Amino acid sequence: MKLSMSCVCRQAVQPQVNFQGSKGNINFEPLFPLKDKVVIVMGATGTGKSRLAIDLATRFPAEIVNSDKIQVFKGLDIATNKVTEEECKGIPHHLLGVVEPSSNFTATDFRIRAAKAVESIVSRDRLPIIAGGSNSYIEALVNGVDSDFQERYDCCFLWVDVSLPVLYSFVSERVDRMIEMGLVDEVRQIFDPEADNSRGIRRAIGVPELDEYLRAEGIVDEKTRVKYLEAAIDKIKDNTWKLACRQYQKINKFYNNRKTHHIDATEVFRKGGRRNADEVWEKVVARRTTRIVRKFLNTEVRVATINDAAAAAVINAKSLPLPQPPARGNRTPQSQLIYHH
Repeated sequence: MKLSMSCVCRQAVQPQVNFQGSKGNINFEPLFPLKDKVVIVMGATGTGKSRLAIDLATRFPAEIVNSDKIQVFKGLDIATNKVTEEECKGIPHHLLGVVEPSSNFTATDFRIRAAKAVESIVSRDRLPIIAGGSNSYIEALVNGVDSDFQERYDCCFLWVDVSLPVLYSFVSERVDRMIEMGLVDEVRQIFDPEADNSRGIRRAIGVPELDEYLRAEGIVDEKTRVKYLEAAIDKIKDNTWKLACRQYQKINKFYNNRKTHHIDATEVFRKGGRRNADEVWEKVVARRTTRIVRKFLNTEVRVATINDAAAAAVINAKSLPLPQPPARGNRTPQSQLIYHH
């Protein structure tokens, strides 16, 4: 079923509407929103941020801006857990695999480029969805020095959360799957004993951890090589888990400082079998966040501000024609969104 929504997502400044009531004047505030809308999806590694962003982008006309500080770099698709072309479902992704691997890409660089991406998306009357686990990037964009993001955009923050004990098991299993997918070979292709693993894409979990193994694999016997590899895999799991905990702590602090919708996806990760997990995801995560975003986009018209003497005239206010926003060339309002269910 398709449900067409008339959502007032763009706000153009409107003149006040003044008319004479039976006992006084009624001064209406501007009836149109003032800011464009942006959805921001946060969560620790492995919780399903990218999946949720894509799910939402298939239900609303939207494009996704990656905010993961490692996924912005080109290469190492397995190590960085980039979404595949198939998983993207045709949704445009910005700042995903676009930065040169050896570059020193900073939070300030992200703020500048993400702001441009959001502005571009809005100019095409689509909803920007920012998704990623790098909270320092989100902070730089939303609250950074010289950032006017909050002044320009109305943000809906979504936190996809999974209880830490459940997430721990998932993270460990995901690393095993990455090994099966060819993580070691992928890292081997960029291995350089002289390289600085604290810079660019080489900071990705998996690169520093496999360094000792890759240095030794050609000069040690098979038994020793296996031990080196097992130790490297354990380090990858341990460091991935530590990253998830750090991200959780930062997001929790972020959550306590501003209105954020908390989405508990723990039940999804507890379900055995892909089919059962997908059904629970749709029910517990996808549908709920769709309702949240739909409500967020469907901004209500502001209520008139009146004095007591003019209160009686409010009864007829709903029958008054609303002032139209000023012409914006040939642009279609961002508010013309379609919800697909």
